[in-house]
Amino acid sequence: MNRRLIPLLLASLLLGGCTMIPKYERPAQPVPNAWADGAPAKGEPAPAAADLRWQDFFTDARLRSLIDLALANNRDLRIATLNIERMRALYRIQRSDLYPTIGVQAVGDRYRTPEKMGDNGVAKTASVYTVEVGLASWELDFFGRIRSLNARSLEQYLATEEARRAAQTALVAAVAGTYLNLAADGENLRLARVTLEAQQSSYELIRETRDAGLASDLDLRQAQSQVEGARVNVAAFTGAVAVDRHALQLLIGSPVGPDLLPEQFGTVTDPNGVSAGLPSDVLLRRPDILAAEHLLRAANANIGAARAAFFPRISLTATYGTQGPELSDLFGPGTMTWSFVPQIVAPLFASGSLLANLKVSEVDREIAVAQYEKAIQGAFAEVSDALALRTTLVAQREAQEALVVALDETWRLYDARYQAGIDSYLGVLVAQQALFNAQKGEVSVRLAEQANLVTLYKVLGGGV
Repeated sequence: MNRRLIPLLLASLLLGGCTMIPKYERPAQPVPNAWADGAPAKGEPAPAAADLRWQDFFTDARLRSLIDLALANNRDLRIATLNIERMRALYRIQRSDLYPTIGVQAVGDRYRTPEKMGDNGVAKTASVYTVEVGLASWELDFFGRIRSLNARSLEQYLATEEARRAAQTALVAAVAGTYLNLAADGENLRLARVTLEAQQSSYELIRETRDAGLASDLDLRQAQSQVEGARVNVAAFTGAVAVDRHALQLLIGSPVGPDLLPEQFGTVTDPNGVSAGLPSDVLLRRPDILAAEHLLRAANANIGAARAAFFPRISLTATYGTQGPELSDLFGPGTMTWSFVPQIVAPLFASGSLLANLKVSEVDREIAVAQYEKAIQGAFAEVSDALALRTTLVAQREAQEALVVALDETWRLYDARYQAGIDSYLGVLVAQQALFNAQKGEVSVRLAEQANLVTLYKVLGGGV
């Protein structure tokens, strides 16, 4: 038996590395080579986002603590991690088909032969006991069918790993964005409360002067309208802060203590910038695009399995053991038994199913190519949008800051003229409302500027 197996085993080793998988060629990028808005800044360039760990990008200590908690407790990320474990196990199952399964089997068979079937019309009772070790239908992968399936399973596993990395990057960006929203709404709430206090003080002063006959009822009602408007703003931003806290707790996956919440918007440290002057092939390092490419490679490997299905499958079943009529006879002299069952199964007529299966695998590869190209185009658009906003947000912030300074001085002048009896309270009312709106606008622009940096970190494939 051993001499017969040797040629087959050698042929398996020689041909085992061969497959019918088409040569893989990465599709050309369906986007320009660089971003129009991505001119590099002068001086030493900032590191690419894919090379920048989130611990280095986000400099706020409280935010970094929250991200650590989210990475440990977030359920979506946990599911993505468990999916990796599942795909790793499936890959091991598929890979095990490359190697023979060797098992041991012990069988006891006791049976009765009836009179009609026995010698001389006499019933007979017999026993057979067998212990065998052998191969269980090991397929010799001459044409690479199993290796093609193994390559497909490996690429699917690697795609799942990249999907987990993408989920982690998205989670980090989501925690940062929600934290910044909470800080911004908290700052708006503080401004609303300060404005309410100022409006309440003005209302009390005008009421006293009205009672003394120095102010009109119109001035008092105008001041009262400002107080009520300020109360509306306080209530609205109080609700917004509560919603932001709930959203942050959902992302973190556990309650968030007050020591990790932003005190006010001014204390939130700006994230570090990322280099915009990069070629567009940096997108190939994004986890979601790497995952799409792994799925494309898996579809390409599946074609090899579909091609190999046209050729014969050769499998071996072999056993070696001992057999006797009694348990005490096992392993004694004259009880050795063996079997060797090579099997060749070749398709002759399959009603076109093999050709259809090959066609399906080829179409699946074309679909995977289109999905890969679509992922690159979507990523390029995301980066282009973020870069386009980057410089304009800086200009908006500077203009908004100047507007706040100008309106603050305007309000002071109107208030002084009202106190001197030169103008009515209407001018103070209008100037105060305009100042509050400008202050809210400044918070919004600063939030947009910081959120844009977080978005750039994410869409450029921020490191983990």
